[in-house]
Amino acid sequence: MRPESESELAEIVAGLNEPVRVVGGGTRGVTGPDRMLSTEGLRGITLYEPGALTLVAQSGTPLAEIEAALEAEGQQLAFEPMDHRALLGSSGAPTIGGVVAANVSGPRRIQAGACRDFLLGVRFVDGQGQVIKNGGRVMKNVTGYDLVKLMAGSWGTLGVLTEMSLKVLPKPEANATLAVPAKDAATAVRVLSEALKSPFEVTGAAYYPQQRALIRIEGFAESVSYRSGRLQELLGQFGAVDPVEPSDALWQRVRDAADFADTPGDVWRISVKPGDASEIAARAEADRTLFDWGGGLIWALVPAGTDLRGRIGAFSGHATLVRAGADTLARLGRFQPEPQGIAALTQGIRQKFDPRGMFNPGLMG
Repeated sequence: MRPESESELAEIVAGLNEPVRVVGGGTRGVTGPDRMLSTEGLRGITLYEPGALTLVAQSGTPLAEIEAALEAEGQQLAFEPMDHRALLGSSGAPTIGGVVAANVSGPRRIQAGACRDFLLGVRFVDGQGQVIKNGGRVMKNVTGYDLVKLMAGSWGTLGVLTEMSLKVLPKPEANATLAVPAKDAATAVRVLSEALKSPFEVTGAAYYPQQRALIRIEGFAESVSYRSGRLQELLGQFGAVDPVEPSDALWQRVRDAADFADTPGDVWRISVKPGDASEIAARAEADRTLFDWGGGLIWALVPAGTDLRGRIGAFSGHATLVRAGADTLARLGRFQPEPQGIAALTQGIRQKFDPRGMFNPGLMG
């Protein structure tokens, strides 16, 4: 099913008699019922005001189309959404609705915020076929964020997004990346933490084990040059600090966890307190890891079928199974099981928005 308008989508949903799998471009590995409800027919930028730093688009609009429009005006989606295609071996074109539904946020999240932090308003169709809107189309008219925040990261389980309004930001004039030696994860986290707590506005902080800690700064060219020099002085205590070029390609590699693409095994995404990162990584005993967000995000590659949550044990955070075979996904679940109280709250919210259980059943527990 591929509706071409919001009203057609509402009519389809109202008439559903069996659950569906809600998808955009189909690039992010959503599993569920064989019957699909695609938002790809809902496409187009409906409002773009560069001076107001606001863009409104229908959910099926390809992300590439939005990024091209922003690039022409020297602007960007500051939350730097990941492209899952290489990691998951998927095809198609990522859509802005998929980005919002999964709250997809890249390395710059540590400084700019997540996708949900740039979401000003949404329109969506709930499980009974009703059209609901919340928030606003431009920043000055925003009157409520409750449902806006709730829909970001709901993975299509509460409703089918039809339109979203986003705050955009100017694209930095220049960027620079510094590489700092780090013999182990604990040292790397100290390096990244030192950089992040400095006044030099770090917008990327990652670590490839047994290699180097990576720190990115962005902004006006003169400012980047100054801050880069000061950071080299600050981090010199850890060893020789070297500039890295080209910076853009490197951070795209970090953003997309590209080193795990075309490599056998399951891929997990672990959100954790940065101070716990080295301990959690040691418990994971992964074949390969990548730290992002100053240690707050760990990508881990493990043998197929591994119960990584069981390996790690109890910790403050959550582990998401991003890539695995169907049997492993069915056995372990994609998302971290919720405590009983939170699970009851989650089910209560889903019951309100989708009382018949039509959207992505089983995806989030």
